[in-house]
Amino acid sequence: MFYIIGLGLGDCKDVTVKGLEIIKKCDRIYLEHYTSILTCGISELESFYQKKLLIADRDLVEQSADTILQGADIEDVALLVVGDPYGATTHTDLILRAKEKNIQFQIIHNASILNAVGCCGLQLYSFGETISIPFWTENWKPDSFFNKILSNYQRNLHTLCLLDIKVKEPTLESLTKKKKEYMPPRFMSVSEATQQILEIINKADSGCDVTGNDMCIGLARVGSESQKIVACSISQMTTVDLGPPLHSLVIPSCVLHPLEEEYINQFKLN
Repeated sequence: MFYIIGLGLGDCKDVTVKGLEIIKKCDRIYLEHYTSILTCGISELESFYQKKLLIADRDLVEQSADTILQGADIEDVALLVVGDPYGATTHTDLILRAKEKNIQFQIIHNASILNAVGCCGLQLYSFGETISIPFWTENWKPDSFFNKILSNYQRNLHTLCLLDIKVKEPTLESLTKKKKEYMPPRFMSVSEATQQILEIINKADSGCDVTGNDMCIGLARVGSESQKIVACSISQMTTVDLGPPLHSLVIPSCVLHPLEEEYINQFKLN
């Protein structure tokens, strides 16, 4: 059997009882380690599960998925995923591959940022399309994500912005070499994300519905004991330090429900 097990958002203890029971009986256990991270380290996970974990980086999951599925028809194999298994399309692809090979599979769900974002006080059914904000480089500054923020805003919907993660990313120079070299891990902060958004706003040819004075909400380490939430203007958020990763950003609707306003007040600066 092939299992994809959601680990939740906090630390090793966020795994469900069902998930933990399955982990303890598995013959081979992979930890997907590039779409998200927990606040605890791998050694802490291994100690809690009392199992050895195999690290599944981007290359293994996306290019050598068959290695993970190998033998899953005769033994129990698990892929552990931070958040919920369906939070990334990569995991959906693994399920389709398992079906093609007639390998039985089971999904163990858990909390993800897509529902835990409700901790900021915004009502989940008022969220529009979720977007991802990529790291810019000197010569590559994609801004199509901002159009989706505008679309949600114009329809009185909130936007959850997932911020870029760079884990074991090959350098551009190494792509032409036989041996890959990797960039140091990077995790986008809410200040970096709002700096990019503000640059897009300032470059707009005409009046933009979303301005630097509009409110945004920064979230850090959701689900952990060190969770932090701050609400302020987009311009102010460019200087806010929410500490270690992972960070997420929300651009609220221009019209809030009174309960949303009341709840958000506790997170406002000053």
